[in-house]
Amino acid sequence: MSFFTQGFLLGLAYVAPIGMQNMFVINAAMVKRPFGAYQVAFITVFFDISLALAAFFGMGLIMAGAPLLKGGILLVGGIAVVFIGISLIRSTPDLGGEVDLKQSPGRLIFAIFAVTWLNPQALIDGSLLLGGMKAAMVPEAARFFITGVVTASFTWFVGITTVILLFKNIFSKKILRGINVISGGVIVLYGIRLVVSFLGMVL
Repeated sequence: MSFFTQGFLLGLAYVAPIGMQNMFVINAAMVKRPFGAYQVAFITVFFDISLALAAFFGMGLIMAGAPLLKGGILLVGGIAVVFIGISLIRSTPDLGGEVDLKQSPGRLIFAIFAVTWLNPQALIDGSLLLGGMKAAMVPEAARFFITGVVTASFTWFVGITTVILLFKNIFSKKILRGINVISGGVIVLYGIRLVVSFLGMVL
């Protein structure tokens, strides 16, 4: 499997779980016309990609210069990522979350920024998962990998907007539950990979 494909699959698993970020996009597609729905999707893509790049290169750079920290993050991060995946598999998406889309453009942009960049869970998860993957790769592979992650973010948010606009009458909690289960399974596998990378360092 190519590094781009690995990044794309992890990127999908990382962005697909239904949280507040996705609720903005889903609700916008449910209640807005296509132009407004895609506006929300592209704003979300921008902030999601910027966070992914910061987590990947920022935490990855720190770990590259500190072997002990790298080992600790690979081990602790790998275990944490496995539990994140398990929690997603067990979770039940909430379609009733309150997402206020009747805001001025500036406030709407800030709200999407807040649920992405000011979300401690997203910052921690992104740093452990993406930073850990960066630390486990050679630079040439990392470039293809993060390109896959970025492509996945764009594909997911624009894709889910398009799907809901076309099929909003059949979109259900059961479908969202399936997304979380698949995403959780992929994330568990990547968490195991981080732990294996740690074992490769010490054995």
